Amino acid sequence: MGNYLYYGDNLDILRRYVADETVDLVYLDPPFNSNVVYSAFFAEKNGTRAAAQIKAFEDTWTWNVESEATYAELVTAGGKVSDALQGFRRFLGECDMLAYLAMMAPRLVELRRVLKPTGSLYLHCDPTASHYLKMLMDAVFGAKQFRNEITWCYTGAASPGQRYFNRKHDVVFWYSRGEEWTFNPYVLEIPFAESTRRRAQHVDGSFGKTRSKPLPEWKFPDDWWADIIALKAGKERLGYPTQKPEALLERIIEASSNEGNLVLDPFCGCGTTVAVAQRLNRRWIGIDITHLAVTLIKNRLQNAFGAAVAQTYQPIGEPTSLPDAATLAESDPYQFQWWALGLVGARPVEQKKGADKGIDGKIIFQGEKTGEFETVILSVKAGKTGSAHVRDLKGVVLGRKDAAIGVLISMQEPTRDMKTEAATAGFYESATWGRKYPKIQLLTVAELLAGKQIDMPPLKQVGATFKKAPKVQKREPDTESMI
Repeated sequence: MGNYLYYGDNLDILRRYVADETVDLVYLDPPFNSNVVYSAFFAEKNGTRAAAQIKAFEDTWTWNVESEATYAELVTAGGKVSDALQGFRRFLGECDMLAYLAMMAPRLVELRRVLKPTGSLYLHCDPTASHYLKMLMDAVFGAKQFRNEITWCYTGAASPGQRYFNRKHDVVFWYSRGEEWTFNPYVLEIPFAESTRRRAQHVDGSFGKTRSKPLPEWKFPDDWWADIIALKAGKERLGYPTQKPEALLERIIEASSNEGNLVLDPFCGCGTTVAVAQRLNRRWIGIDITHLAVTLIKNRLQNAFGAAVAQTYQPIGEPTSLPDAATLAESDPYQFQWWALGLVGARPVEQKKGADKGIDGKIIFQGEKTGEFETVILSVKAGKTGSAHVRDLKGVVLGRKDAAIGVLISMQEPTRDMKTEAATAGFYESATWGRKYPKIQLLTVAELLAGKQIDMPPLKQVGATFKKAPKVQKREPDTESMI
């Protein structure tokens, strides 16, 4: 088995594609209150948000008819999970937290099913839901399979007027599937901080004790991790709100898997788990329910490992034909929009009223002068298109100082009038590349699926469309551990 990147509901993907006892390690960081989390990803500098785009990310953890049906299915199945959910309902009532737990329960059951007998699962959460999730994990795995409650501590400024201690830690629950599990303690050794060394020596001296041998250069880590810094800035930060540092995933993956093992992340977001697994020579499965995340992951892998990385994994669930695209456009216009933008490497943008209405994406490229950048503006139409759409796009491009090119992506073939309207916009001239590029371009989904791309200057030096992940040197496989 190779590496797989799935688009879709992870519950459906797990049931359809992942066989029993095939996965060595599961890491999951399931979103809670995700409408808040994801809205930040689309926020403009002025703080405004894209209501239409946020809609596609609205919390699925809301008590509704689907939650009730899922709850009923789990409860009637009996067992410890049934007991736990009934207890939660009596205590919590029909609320968002109960919906969250009801949706998590069948996913945890499936994740346990796909784990090998020696496999482990790490569930990452914050204190908002950690106490409920631990009880649910006890019901799914059995309390005896609990291995650690890891506390990941980080720092940050307090909010003005804050009336409580800074909430600066996450919780990671580690459960094993069976009584034997993979654990590599030697990879977890971390150096003593000099301050820790001095403090230990001072304590020894204060009690009149003498140390028979010097403090070791390394100490074995506890279940309290304060040496991994939360992402705030720097090359690793890609702008995804829930992104976790690679060092955190590296510790978990190296501790509980070996080279050649299979790692699965069912809520893979911007792809930290799969990127680290790729670097550490693990096989991987990543699942996410948005095309935006799938596009981000593809860009991240390419930037980090080069274009050849595309040959090492298989995307599944994305449209690969015009009928597939038409089905997506009809069933979920927002996902269609993000998928179409991904075909040309564009990032979704805030949808505003007024002059920029209908503008869905952008690509940034190096301008004629050093330090100056130009923008390709994109509009995606899933339904019927006409000359008015071209005129609207042309108006935005001609009216914005930084807009060099406008592209209309559509399911339908452009009419003669649309082509004429586009032609009247003229050209963007690049002295650097000695070329003219049509100011307004019309591309169909069929053309994009066939490999056609936007006619524009190269993107070589620029990573402003999607923040680029730093290139990595992939570790050479440890052939002995794979025998």
